[in-house]
Amino acid sequence: MLSTIPTKLDKTKKEDIDKEILRVGIIAEYDAVSLYEQMAAMTEDKRLKTILLDIAKEEKTHVGEFQALLLKLDKQQEQELIEGKKEVEEKT
Repeated sequence: MLSTIPTKLDKTKKEDIDKEILRVGIIAEYDAVSLYEQMAAMTEDKRLKTILLDIAKEEKTHVGEFQALLLKLDKQQEQELIEGKKEVEEKT
């Protein structure tokens, strides 16, 4: 993503803007996780690898923060998350 919002928030309904901001935040955090983990895999410097993986872990915490608030604001999202988890449990 690299600092580009992947959706047109100015075209979003006022009542949905906060949910969309949270979703963009989640995308940005996952993008950061991926970047740091890829760089950690590339380096041979153990110190740098340790720092990169620690930062990636922190970004995962940020995903959780955004997700927790999104689930409070979007009950349909919460229900679909529950349904998706059930499907995975049934199929695995």
